[in-house]
Amino acid sequence: MENNSMNTSQIKTFVLGIVAGVLVLCTIGFFIMLGIFLNGGCIDTAKADTNLALEDAADQPTGADAEQPVVAPTVDEANDHILGGKDAKVTLMVYSDFECPYCGKFAPTVQQAVDEYGDDIRVIFRHFPLSFHPNAQPAAEASECASEQGKFWEFHDKLFENQDSLSADLYETLAGELGLNLNKFNDCVDTNKYAAKVQQQFSSGSAAGVGGTPHTFVIGADGSATTVNGAQPYANLKSAIESMMQ
Repeated sequence: MENNSMNTSQIKTFVLGIVAGVLVLCTIGFFIMLGIFLNGGCIDTAKADTNLALEDAADQPTGADAEQPVVAPTVDEANDHILGGKDAKVTLMVYSDFECPYCGKFAPTVQQAVDEYGDDIRVIFRHFPLSFHPNAQPAAEASECASEQGKFWEFHDKLFENQDSLSADLYETLAGELGLNLNKFNDCVDTNKYAAKVQQQFSSGSAAGVGGTPHTFVIGADGSATTVNGAQPYANLKSAIESMMQ
């Protein structure tokens, strides 16, 4: 009789443990989906889980500690993909993923800023291929191979225009449409020549606090910066640019 009572108690404890675990996972999932909905972006779920755990364990900051300045990654003039002149007043450093639908939605918003501000701004594209987007890394590498032949931005535009059909066949087709040397392009893609560069950019973004895409650092001429997270409306991007023009 006593053994039956103990077994029942153990079973109840086990079941309660499972229920508690499921509730925790549901809560984490809720906040991840809420972030996606509010920010209009694709979130790195592994990093989101870590951030939630850290926030849960840490005291909430107060006073001066609550507002930390944004520190943008350093511009690499030699290796970054830069659209615009060095004398621009504001730099938009966009961490993006070619398979992320929100990145595709945000690309025309960035172009709208280029059209309005002209030489006063420049755009830097950096890769941030999310792990749950299987085509993001290969697409990023293919864009680097196109860059070898001076067609990064044209290839960039075509990838976003064809997000629903990202594949090795598409990359070769786009390379042909852009007049690239296909033997050179295919060899570059097949050998994963730029895999390390893509991952290095991902790491630099992650170290700077990027947790999803698109994530844009808006950097002033003096190095000060702010961020625009997700596929925000043009008015929000414009406001951030204007704040860095001061």
